[in-house]
Amino acid sequence: MHLYRQPIILFGIVLPVLIATAIIGGGYLLKSQMVTSFDNKQKTYKTYEQGRLAGLEIESQITRQRHHLDRWNEQLSQETASAVATNLRKIAEHLPGKEIQQTAFERPNATGGFGSAAAQKSSQLRIAFRGTYRTLQRTFLELETRMPQLQLQDFQISPYSTQSSLLNFQVTYTAWEN
Repeated sequence: MHLYRQPIILFGIVLPVLIATAIIGGGYLLKSQMVTSFDNKQKTYKTYEQGRLAGLEIESQITRQRHHLDRWNEQLSQETASAVATNLRKIAEHLPGKEIQQTAFERPNATGGFGSAAAQKSSQLRIAFRGTYRTLQRTFLELETRMPQLQLQDFQISPYSTQSSLLNFQVTYTAWEN
């Protein structure tokens, strides 16, 4: 019996324990890899889902604002000088005629000011007025509200020589165009 004791211990006890340990260890390793893979896939799905929902939210906001974009594109596509002249006429209709008078309207040919430093297409407008401070302040507010593509470049105020209540205003705008 002594002769078979060593092979019985080796093949009957040690080898089955080693095989069982290897199988259990392999199963544990496989399970941990599957759990890690599942967690990564869950995180990836959460990130994807958040991105998808954020994209849908942005898309719905853009859809709601689409009419504004169309209006802005239409406004930028109009000829700037005529649009400014039209808006000034509409604004002047609601203001007292004695308090505002347009004295000049120029469109310099050379691109200068802010427009020369940018790649965006632009033009310059130089407008001169005579009137009261409050009325012209209201005029400029209305004009810049109706035409947000105008950027104030230069603004000069000087007193009118014959009437103390009136001032001369000279305004230069950079008008951004499409």
